[in-house]
Amino acid sequence: MAAERRPAVGPIAGSDGFAVLLLIVTPVLFAANQLTARVVDGAVPPITLAVGRWTCTFLILLPLVGRPLWAARAELAREWGRLAILGGLGMGLCGAPVYIAGQTTTATNMGLLYALSPILILGLAAAIWRHRITARQALGALLAFAGVIVIVTKGDLGRLLSLSFIPGDLWVLLAVLSWSLYSVLLRLWPSPLPLMVRFAAIVLAGVVVSLPCAIAELMLDGVILGDGPRLTMSAFGYMAFLGLVPGFGAYSCYGKLVALKGPAWAGLMLYLGPLYNGVLGYLLLAEQPGFYHLWGSVLILPGLYFSTARPGV
Repeated sequence: MAAERRPAVGPIAGSDGFAVLLLIVTPVLFAANQLTARVVDGAVPPITLAVGRWTCTFLILLPLVGRPLWAARAELAREWGRLAILGGLGMGLCGAPVYIAGQTTTATNMGLLYALSPILILGLAAAIWRHRITARQALGALLAFAGVIVIVTKGDLGRLLSLSFIPGDLWVLLAVLSWSLYSVLLRLWPSPLPLMVRFAAIVLAGVVVSLPCAIAELMLDGVILGDGPRLTMSAFGYMAFLGLVPGFGAYSCYGKLVALKGPAWAGLMLYLGPLYNGVLGYLLLAEQPGFYHLWGSVLILPGLYFSTARPGV
């Protein structure tokens, strides 16, 4: 397989403007997923919600890439194994576990575990492409991680001493590991398919891989062949919104960012998640922000600058 050419990546101040725009916008789209999960609050079975979300995403993509997707069926057949793995990681194991964990674990624990993802991506990418992690990158990662800790602990670092981890955290950790692998493999396995065609194929693969689990979940809950609660129109509305914004929107932007700058650079957008969650929580859910959001951003933003200082990963 020919080695994929990786574009040079400089500091934010000197990098491509479109990539920087994606780095800023993409976390907003991903934050919509967490905010919606808090609104849903278990009203929809978690695996079913994830499968419904990605089914809606595929239906949105179908009018845009249906013809080229069919025309590329021979290439899709050659790549089916990789597509299934990417779909299982990026749409299956990155989706449902978060909804499952949200029923038991805390937002603090989830925020801390998710903050590990950019570090994991940086380490995996450096190991695969044999790039040395520079002192500036390490400093940037530490600053951004510290900023996330300030936000998720609400400025009270003593909360770290009282944290207790529960089984739900294992689901979050599974999602974090899956996302990290998805991000790296997305770049490691180049494809001749156009970006959106490949994305649609990965989404479809993720739905197919996850569907048996969703059916089993609905049967166990009595939704199918039982007297359990039925899915309401609100449930389908949540699926449609999740499919459009954090599904189609966020993953399309993230895939483009990975293609432009690599997984380690793209993964930095996860550091902005807690900051954006605070802003959107205030605007949409009337949650009051605190000074810890400001202090967290003071650490996160310079961390992002330093973390983008080296080309390649």
